[in-house]
Amino acid sequence: MTGVTIPGVGMTRFTGASDRSLVELAATAANRSLADAGYDPDDVSSLHVGNVLGDALGLQAGLGNALTSSLGLEGVTADRVENTSATGASAFHRGVEALQSGHSEVALVVGAEKMSVGDTSRVTEAISRLTHEREYVQGLTLPSFGGLAASTYLARHDAPREALAEIAAKNHRNAAANPVAQFQTEITVADALDSPVVADPLRLYDCCPMTDGAAAVVLARETPEDVRVTSIGSATGTHAVADRRDPLEIESVRVAGERTFERGGVTPDDVDLACIHDAFTILELLELEELGFYESGTAWKATLDGETRLDGRLPVNPGGGLKARGHPLGATGLSQLIELVWQLRGDLPTERQVSSATTGFAVNVAGFGNNSVCTVLEA
Repeated sequence: MTGVTIPGVGMTRFTGASDRSLVELAATAANRSLADAGYDPDDVSSLHVGNVLGDALGLQAGLGNALTSSLGLEGVTADRVENTSATGASAFHRGVEALQSGHSEVALVVGAEKMSVGDTSRVTEAISRLTHEREYVQGLTLPSFGGLAASTYLARHDAPREALAEIAAKNHRNAAANPVAQFQTEITVADALDSPVVADPLRLYDCCPMTDGAAAVVLARETPEDVRVTSIGSATGTHAVADRRDPLEIESVRVAGERTFERGGVTPDDVDLACIHDAFTILELLELEELGFYESGTAWKATLDGETRLDGRLPVNPGGGLKARGHPLGATGLSQLIELVWQLRGDLPTERQVSSATTGFAVNVAGFGNNSVCTVLEA
């Protein structure tokens, strides 16, 4: 056990275009998490802010410092964390370590992104720069990697294209009941199959959107009534995708998962629900297999059998995942953990609640598996 608990969480609605500034989004989520915890700003001793694109899109440098002023937290320890699309979970990791080391008594962790200020090409360009330099100059993008992985997986395991479409339909169905999700409209498998091609065989509904939004959690020393941070672990993998032994192996996910399960004395069989980093539908399958929830080449069958639905054996992405809840890079990892906290506390209406859940798992992935952070929470 880490000795750390989560007394409060809060987030904004994830949306395609927010009328709030980046600082306003972050402050809104932070204040909601403090109110949920029953804490005042004066109770906070450290602030850990996750943000990726603030500088690149010309919004706000030094977001941590700006947020201390907005929240009235002057005097606390503050920093900004950046780990591409795993930034939210990395900021959370820093908050946990601050408490474990004794350098903080109450840590406020906030992730925020305002991606709508840049057009698609500008944001895509900024995100593409997280790839290996050699792959960047060759014009490869994250959707390119997703398409290559998807085509390889479908061919190697004789899986139908409908398996990916079922993931999209499932996650949109989950998001439709989530009031903070970006997409609250259900789609069918046929809708996903018929949507425009992005990187064959991936189509529009196989890919996460650009999103504005913020999420925040309050961390404190262990208290019996709050959700516990059982374990957390991270790992890097081969940076250049072309240098990997197998395009379907995501080493960082596997190693981070093994470390997290071992540290917490937990196994995949103990997990009641999981938030998986589904920036592309194929990643939900690959990560479930790398983490040991399913054997290699079998997650697609479990998906089509309904095992990962809300009422299945292992509900996956009950809040809609990146695919439908949205993917504001700096906030995504925290939104996964907030979903787990809501589920483990039993805060949600019947149509969204996973019954009798006591153990939740989340994986937040940087790039196309360059760096991953895994977390286990328990009620």
